[in-house]
Amino acid sequence: MTGGAMGRSGRGGQALRRAAAACLLALLTGCASGPPPADWKLNAHSLLESYGKHYLDGETLLAERHFERARAEIARTGRLDLVARAELTRCAVRLAALETGPCTAFERLAAHAGEEDQAYARFLTGDWQGLDASRLPAHYRGLLAAREEPARLRALEEIKEPLPRAIAAGALFRAGRAAPEVIALATRTASDQGWRRPLLAWLEVQAKRAEAAGDRAGLELIRRRIELVQGSLAGRSAPP
Repeated sequence: MTGGAMGRSGRGGQALRRAAAACLLALLTGCASGPPPADWKLNAHSLLESYGKHYLDGETLLAERHFERARAEIARTGRLDLVARAELTRCAVRLAALETGPCTAFERLAAHAGEEDQAYARFLTGDWQGLDASRLPAHYRGLLAAREEPARLRALEEIKEPLPRAIAAGALFRAGRAAPEVIALATRTASDQGWRRPLLAWLEVQAKRAEAAGDRAGLELIRRRIELVQGSLAGRSAPP
């Protein structure tokens, strides 16, 4: 890689971290202006950002360690609604990697969550019938309004920030509305960002589709990509 490419890659990583941080902080604290945020907010923001980074990188233990510390910071406030929001944030990040299991920790606190968070939880589970789009973050509203596959793909492409786009693709997949073009876009998004966990998840989806279609050449290429990504994760995890 050339020096210029390395510089662009570094700037891209910084942009990703800023986008992820903005997404997580908005979910946690909202965007209202006012006095400087309290220490717990800053600490929780930083820790949630680290959670997202490590989780998407496939570093589960580090990710969970940062999340538990973030939750402890939020718990200092005694506010159940904010703890619920943090748990919902974790479930959203997990959905970006096609972790579609129940959001149990949020569900236990859902009665204390605000209307926007409850709407977002419904969006993540694919329960979109009658869902008020105005309660969702703005970048998801077009997707909710799309009724046909081409419109859904356009709405997904219009989500410019990678993390919200990946979350939305996960929600479409969970709802059984992920057309091949959506799967390809989600795979490309994860690849462009170097997110190993989501990339492996989407490549596995593509592999199953190729196998079902009898596409041996396509399946072989996908398997080679999977092996490459898995090798990079093993190298990252290996002790020095």
